[in-house]
Amino acid sequence: MTPLFNFVTGLNRILFGIAAIAIFAVVPMLLYEVVARYAFNAPTVWAMEASTLLFGPHFMLAGPYLLHLRGHVAVDIVSERASPRTRQVLEIFGFLVIAVFAAVLGWVSWPLAVNAFQLGETSFSAWNPPIWWIKFIVPFAFLMLFAQALVEAAMALRTPPAAAAKEARP
Repeated sequence: MTPLFNFVTGLNRILFGIAAIAIFAVVPMLLYEVVARYAFNAPTVWAMEASTLLFGPHFMLAGPYLLHLRGHVAVDIVSERASPRTRQVLEIFGFLVIAVFAAVLGWVSWPLAVNAFQLGETSFSAWNPPIWWIKFIVPFAFLMLFAQALVEAAMALRTPPAAAAKEARP
């Protein structure tokens, strides 16, 4: 199972890197828009929309690896006071809830992406770029979140509760 776990986490790390690189495209676009608008009174029709189209994939593709890094906000009022075994059970339960959540949203978003592709959906703005391809990122990102949540649950299950308690505390 470890090669599969490493594959899922490694793929999510690559997607995380791609998402991080997207910001290096967004910042110059927005800078160009601000300079064009305020210095030359010539706003673009594309910069704000293009940056928005990159922000969506940025957040969606970064999420699964962020789960692995434990970078999401955690409410640990109960688990902080729990025994190591209870903390482990709560952690596994949390990962399984995330997996179910991701599976449902992935399942629901897939037909919407297919429909957008079949219609050749565009943004209907002045620039009007095709956006159907972005809609496929949503079910893909939820698939990757689902897989990462299962990996994290399995890894938590394989870790002895005492070791998990030591990892959780600095």
